[in-house]
Amino acid sequence: MTQATDTGERGGGEFAAPTVVPVAANVASLGILGALSLSHGLNDLIQSLLPAVYPLLKDAYALDFRQIGYITLAFQGTASVLQPLVGLYTDKYPKPFSLTIGMGCTLIGLLLLSMAASYPMILFSAALVGLGSSIFHPESSRMARLASGGRHGFAQSLFQVGGNCGSAIGPLLAAFVVVPNGQKSIAWFAIVALIGMAVLFNVGRWYARKLAAKKTAALRPSGTVTLPRFTVVRSIAILVALMFSKFVYLASISTYLTFYLISKFQVSVSSAQLFLFLFLFATAAGTFLGGPLGDKIGRKPVMLGSILGVLPFTLALPHANLFWTAALTVPIGLILASAFSAIVVYAQDLVPGRTGVIAGLFFGFAFGMGGIGAAALGIIADKTSVEYAFQLCAYLPVIGLLALFLPNMKHVSPV
Repeated sequence: MTQATDTGERGGGEFAAPTVVPVAANVASLGILGALSLSHGLNDLIQSLLPAVYPLLKDAYALDFRQIGYITLAFQGTASVLQPLVGLYTDKYPKPFSLTIGMGCTLIGLLLLSMAASYPMILFSAALVGLGSSIFHPESSRMARLASGGRHGFAQSLFQVGGNCGSAIGPLLAAFVVVPNGQKSIAWFAIVALIGMAVLFNVGRWYARKLAAKKTAALRPSGTVTLPRFTVVRSIAILVALMFSKFVYLASISTYLTFYLISKFQVSVSSAQLFLFLFLFATAAGTFLGGPLGDKIGRKPVMLGSILGVLPFTLALPHANLFWTAALTVPIGLILASAFSAIVVYAQDLVPGRTGVIAGLFFGFAFGMGGIGAAALGIIADKTSVEYAFQLCAYLPVIGLLALFLPNMKHVSPV
């Protein structure tokens, strides 16, 4: 079988991550990618209900911002800690139907949240939703790469945009379904989880056939990266720092934007949810653009332009009126979200053959940083104000300068 393999080039500071792609795999499995994107959207739609109903929970249980932050920490903490472990395990022992199990955990957490009558039960429900996420993301990211046909950035973006769309739609549904009907109406979204489980079961059957035919071994990268080990470790550390700046800022928006708008502009809860939907929809669009752009011009320029390029908009946001607050959230979401697919694919290229653990590490770190950031911002907001917390976060994209120290990765398109 003919294979296309990249070669390293030390001249000009460019390096190539070796890629071995069979000719048969050069056409992406769009049906599987579409199913993964859809299920990602359903999964994240459910998860986005949690921050969307924070104002409802805050009033019903007399919670302060610190306790709100701890709910996010419970959800994203379990996802963060467990995702790399799940990825490490499934790299060695792939589990085709683990995605269905993960969605089942999310379903149970959702139902418990709808019935929770105390703050500890809310925390437990949130943690269970996070457990479902920790199972879902590493293996689904691996399947997306497997179905990519060599277009890794495109596949990762298509997979990610489903999640972003689900995250954007969640607050909108919460505004029109949960807010008017109360906490118990969260259980209505069990239908969404059941649809997701059915879709993922069929994806699992496809993956099981791939494993049975022993085709996955041919699709995994072979050989070693031409970069020195120290450079690989340093690059991973830089990518982690970029993830920190991106996801702590995103946590500040997704968790506290509704409170910020209510506090500063006295808008209603439903109106604030619409502003949140606008921001999350922009992140979905940015996610979809980032992957194919990275395939075309390289991952490093996308990362640098995304995280650093958003800085003028984040600095202006805390000083804007209501109209410009809404207007600025669009380029912020669009530009900042474009980095994630590039970061994940770049890291997977750095460490070939470890797709699951890399996906688990970066998805897990994203959730963990988001959770820790939300909790820290909640404490700051309690001691000062939610407006001050937004001003503080505006400087996070400066960390994007670290992308300048990443080695250039030159890729050869598969034949």
